[in-house]
Amino acid sequence: MPRSGLDPEAVVTAAAEIADAEGLEAVTLAKVAARLNVRAPSLYVHVGGGLEDLRQRIAGRAARELAAQLQAAAAGRAGEDALRAIADVYRAYARAHPGSYNATQRVALLAPEETAAAAQALVDLLLAVLRGYGLQDEDAIHAVRVVRAALHGFVLLETGDGFGMPLDLDETFERLVQTLHRGIAD
Repeated sequence: MPRSGLDPEAVVTAAAEIADAEGLEAVTLAKVAARLNVRAPSLYVHVGGGLEDLRQRIAGRAARELAAQLQAAAAGRAGEDALRAIADVYRAYARAHPGSYNATQRVALLAPEETAAAAQALVDLLLAVLRGYGLQDEDAIHAVRVVRAALHGFVLLETGDGFGMPLDLDETFERLVQTLHRGIAD
């Protein structure tokens, strides 16, 4: 019988907290069980697929959260204003939830149908923002890749202490977004 108050959402929340504090690779069933004060086998009632299932659920939840936040940021905006809004939210989410964010970047974790739909929602949102620049078809897909690569690269360096020079990171990020805007607008 499942422990009262313990459900799949509670298990995923505990796992995501570990991922965000220690990194996605630090998530183990033993650590999640310890955080929830249960034995590891008890978790299989809630995440039947074990550790891989749990990491996929972290990825799915993070993709849904990020997509919702990006959608809210882009609502009613177009062009550079929309690009800037989603870039800021993207960065803020990755900084606040580094382990969960990392899970959204792993294609294998995004394979389950529900999780894949959440990941596709992220791409669709970026495509919608880029339509404000008049991009379509392959040009839009290439631009999505460029934007994702630039934003991901920045947040990966930032969250991994990869910037060592004593310059303001906010200014660097502003310049990155401005460079993206100019490159996409051309």
